[in-house]
Amino acid sequence: MSGIYAHIPFCKQKCTYCDFTSFPNKLNFAEAYMACLYREVKERGRMLAKKKFDTVYIGGGTPSIIDPKYILGLMNAIRGAFRLSPDAEVTIEMNPGTVTAEKLAIYKKAGINRFSVGLQTAVDGQLRELGRIHSAEDFVTCARLLKGENFSADVMLGLKGQTKEDVKKTIDLAAKCGANHISMYALTPEVGTPIYTDYLNGELPDEDEVADLYDFGRGELLKRGYMRYEVSNFTKPGYGSRHNLNYWRRGEYIGLGVSASSFIDGSRFTNTFDLDEYMKCILSGYFPVVETEQVSGEDAKFEFIMLALRTAFGVSAKEYRRQFGTDWKEDFAEAYERTKEYLEEQGDITRIKDEYLFVQNHILTEYMN
Repeated sequence: MSGIYAHIPFCKQKCTYCDFTSFPNKLNFAEAYMACLYREVKERGRMLAKKKFDTVYIGGGTPSIIDPKYILGLMNAIRGAFRLSPDAEVTIEMNPGTVTAEKLAIYKKAGINRFSVGLQTAVDGQLRELGRIHSAEDFVTCARLLKGENFSADVMLGLKGQTKEDVKKTIDLAAKCGANHISMYALTPEVGTPIYTDYLNGELPDEDEVADLYDFGRGELLKRGYMRYEVSNFTKPGYGSRHNLNYWRRGEYIGLGVSASSFIDGSRFTNTFDLDEYMKCILSGYFPVVETEQVSGEDAKFEFIMLALRTAFGVSAKEYRRQFGTDWKEDFAEAYERTKEYLEEQGDITRIKDEYLFVQNHILTEYMN
């Protein structure tokens, strides 16, 4: 399985926690940027003509902030340039405060069949604190427009003053509104973001408090029939994100647009994070790549283990041997011995025990050595 990621870097305003490449004051560049993105699509499609792709993910930024005709144009360009599976999963990220019936009609015309909606929290005061441009009621309106569609909702943990009751209220809202998939992830206060000051001042929940919120939220999701298949992702049966699963299975993907990353033929490369530089490179006939790394040998083996142990599917000894020709427990013998109390075995599968999955970083650190 292989995926296509396209980055739309525009948004109405920057959220206080956002460390992604996004530009709140440059929506007037959208037309020029999208023209460059179409050109990159065409050139990358020519380069990867022999490969088949099963998923497309349009992320940002806020893809739903730009004129939907550009999304339709993007999907037309992708279908014209790449070999896309007839049943491809095509996802777009949306902010509830930017969604209209007219936009959704054009998205569906473009072939988009999965919608990822950024709820974050059902508490309006917390949404304002985060700098979100929507309210809980906006999410309800968005979900009503998406009735019958395959949509996912994001839930954020570790917010200032957040309680278990807040988490329950948020999960209740997402579930009652019909989300088939819920991503529940912990806020990471990145250096340079406004919320990092709150972190330094001790105003955010600490690691143990966030772990408690996560355990509580996991229980609430399980009660409602959402199965955890990756640390932060829960789904009703049959609605797991194929695009994200491809990342965790170390599948190939091509990233398009400013700051987008790719992993093709064992090579990982990343486009420039600078909007002007991106457009200048494309208009000059160059790929805007600024970082390239060949991942092989021990690094490739570690990536396989690290990604697989993040999921409920775990490490397949058979698949590891198919890819690398060796036994993973022999390759990582010392790390396996140090961590096996946290692991469970089922046939040729080894996975982190359910109760330790949220703190898997402490376990995976052993494998880095």
